[in-house]
Amino acid sequence: MLDLNKIRNNPEEVARGLARKGVSAEAVNRILASDSAWRKATAETDRLKALRNDLSRKIGERKKAGEETEAAQAEVREIGEKIKQLGQEAAESEQLLHGLMLEIPNIPSDSVPDGPDESFNRVEKTWGEPPRLGFEPKAHDEIGVALGILDFERAAKISGARFVVYTGMGAALERALISFMLDLHTREHGYTEVLPPYLVKAHALEGTGNLPKFEADLFKVDGGAFYLIPTAEVPVTNLHRDELLEEDSLPMSYCAFTPCFRSEAGSYGKDTKGMIRQHQFHKVELVKYSKPENSYDELEKLVSDAESVLEALGLHYRRVTLCAGDMSFSSAKTYDLEVWLPSQKRFREISSCSNFEDFQARRANIRYRPSGGGKPRFVHTLNGSGLAVGRTVVAILENCQQADGSVAIPGPLRPYMHGQSHIAKR
Repeated sequence: MLDLNKIRNNPEEVARGLARKGVSAEAVNRILASDSAWRKATAETDRLKALRNDLSRKIGERKKAGEETEAAQAEVREIGEKIKQLGQEAAESEQLLHGLMLEIPNIPSDSVPDGPDESFNRVEKTWGEPPRLGFEPKAHDEIGVALGILDFERAAKISGARFVVYTGMGAALERALISFMLDLHTREHGYTEVLPPYLVKAHALEGTGNLPKFEADLFKVDGGAFYLIPTAEVPVTNLHRDELLEEDSLPMSYCAFTPCFRSEAGSYGKDTKGMIRQHQFHKVELVKYSKPENSYDELEKLVSDAESVLEALGLHYRRVTLCAGDMSFSSAKTYDLEVWLPSQKRFREISSCSNFEDFQARRANIRYRPSGGGKPRFVHTLNGSGLAVGRTVVAILENCQQADGSVAIPGPLRPYMHGQSHIAKR
């Protein structure tokens, strides 16, 4: 959520920032109009309350003096009715204002390139080279099915499209990646591992910006107040909801492995084959709470931590800064890490690392107390995939495929897979 005072004091600046994400200035105008109506009703309510109190005091004095007070009491009752009516108007205006504030996105950082779509994204670095296979590369789903480690048909029989069953060494590879990523981030990068709930209430999703705008992309439990998490960002960002942290505790760095559930409502017909876009997948998520002045340094550290997974596995990738029009609703700046897929002869996203500044913290009311005194401040929140596990499996199957149909297991994963060097057909 944006700072309402900033919208009041610098509406043109806010409108220019929102325009970079394709949002009309009319959104700012609606907020200002609702805010004006709320403040006007509130101010008039306060004035009438003061008037009623003054009249009530005078009525008491007149009663003591034995004077007539019926007319004054009628006026007090009339004022009370006006206060009641204005109170209702103020509550309605405030509710409308809150709803409008939830609907507008974060403003992009000045360091983010302009542009309406991914064609305006900026490549920042490229690491490694595509593998020289010496044969026509196969797609991950073809490789997995041939090796007997991925089963899409039985998954469809159980759950429908966009699911997969891992079997044998496929399940072992997924589990090895999860353990490797968690160990790397906790032992070498200083993150604290958490295992959060997979079911959350609406206020948690509102805090991260998933609600109300993106409800169609979520799975809601019928007849209940719970949603399945679309990412661990939701529960982990809300760990410190409504808390006042101490400055000395910042930055806080958490990592969490969870399943993720997404309806993919807006992706009809996209990546329906294979494991690129599924309703259920695993992810290791990195989440940081930072002081405002340090948050962009923390973003660089976070994206470097995610990159280290790809580099350890020897996977060719690039880092891309998303343009304003391609960023998420809540983000102020996002780096995408894109891994090379030989079968598609292109890079595909495997991690998004974002700084939300104080946008999520305002929605979730996460603040810290400056150690030198002064008014509490909102923290900055950051998160990124470290990495999306299923897409990492995809990258390994395609980049490490061998001419005989087997797949070489990257060295760092072999201790997690009982020393095996290859996945071969059983």
